[in-house]
Formats: sequence, C-alpha cells, structure tokens
Amino acid sequence: MAFCQVQWHSKVLGKALGLNVILPEVGKPPYPVFYLLHGLSDDHTIWHRRTRLEWYVRDLPLIVVMPDGFRGFYTNHENGPAFATYMAEELPAFVERAFPARRDRAGRCIGGLSMGGYGALRLALGYPEVYASAHSHSGALAFGHDPLQLNTSFSREWQMVIGDAPAGSAHDLFALAETRRREGNAPALRIDCGTEDFLIEPNRRFTAHLKTIGLDHEYAEFPGAHSWDYWDLHIQEALQFHARNLGLVPA
Repeated sequence: MAFCQVQWHSKVLGKALGLNVILPEVGKPPYPVFYLLHGLSDDHTIWHRRTRLEWYVRDLPLIVVMPDGFRGFYTNHENGPAFATYMAEELPAFVERAFPARRDRAGRCIGGLSMGGYGALRLALGYPEVYASAHSHSGALAFGHDPLQLNTSFSREWQMVIGDAPAGSAHDLFALAETRRREGNAPALRIDCGTEDFLIEPNRRFTAHLKTIGLDHEYAEFPGAHSWDYWDLHIQEALQFHARNLGLVPA
C-alpha cells in the first residue's frame, strides 16, 4: 500500500493544512473512503504514529484519510472557523478530486477518538447524506449537550466553539440523534469506551438516549482507559464494522 503526506489549502478555514492518506493495493478503484479523526491534543499524524493502522487495513480496498482538526471539535464554531463545513463538504470534494475515491454516501465512513469520536458522530448525524457509517472510541459525547463548566481553564475556548447554550443546537449529539430518528436517515453507528475511561459516563448516557429514542446502534464497553493501548486494539473492530457496512466483507 502507499502512504501519502498531503499539504493543501482550505478556502473554508483560510489556511494551509496537513493530511495523511493510506492508499490500498488490493481491489479496484474507485475505493470507499474512511475519514479517521484525532483527539484534542493531537494532529493528523497521530493515528499513523501510535497504532498499527497501516497493517490493519492491508487487506481492505479502502482509502484512509486522516485530517487535521486542530482543537475545533469538527463542528462549525459559533465564533470562529466552520470545521463541520470543511470536514463534510470541502474535504471530501478535495479527496475525491485527488484520489481514486468513490463519490457516493455508500462509499464514505468516518470515525475517531475522544474529541474525534464526538466529531465523527457530530458530522455523521449532522450530514446523513455524506456518510454510510460512523464510530466513536472514548468520545466526548456530551460536549455540546451539557452546560459548560465556566470555572475551567478551557471555558472561554469552548464558549467560542459552541456558545453559551449549545443544548438542542447542531453541536448537540442528543438532539441530532433525535432528528435522525424522526427523519429515518441515520447512518450505521458504533460506539465503544473503556470501563476505566474518564468519559465512560457520557458514553453510557448517550447510548441510553439512543436506546430510549429507538435509534439503532452498536455499543460496547471493554477494559481500558483513555489510552493508545485501548485505541490501537479497538480500531480493529471499528474497521470490521465499517467494512461490513461498506460491503467490503460479508455482513
């Protein structure tokens, strides 16, 4: 397989960006695309540096795209950049021009960890016409739903992202899930979290909400904390989940 480091300029964000891409050597193009998102403190290089991702996808006819989401939570900021527009509209259009990628919903999936877990669900639930499936590892799934804790060191930064009253908005996964259930156009969803992870409680609350509203999803808890040992292990299950939904392996 081939590994590409891409530099390009986003008109939506108004800046140059890095992008890592894994290209398959099996199957025939055009290939489905998996967008894989990083967490708050990392960048587009981290999945390739901290996991065996390239080895795990070696037999899949799948393009893996790892974009830089900065600290933006992959949502359109109330006072700042439009990261959701960049991720769900501008980036796929660029990828589909530059690489032998499929250009339909059934050929796109998305996932991520922590901030990127929230981001993957925010994008998939907010843009159901773009992605066939989405997964979250250890996601910050109550971000955009719970009231901001204004006494933290990140309060001002988060206010710039989601505003003062995000509940019910396009930042709120609970509200987005209700809309998808009502309209009947949700992507396939998989969520997992470690039982020792500090984000386990919002993952349980969010998946309980999905169950209450009757939105189909997969949820699993495993031993582990908010760590690369956990993510390197469970990205393998997420890849199989997406491969089934993309029709790359038997369902």
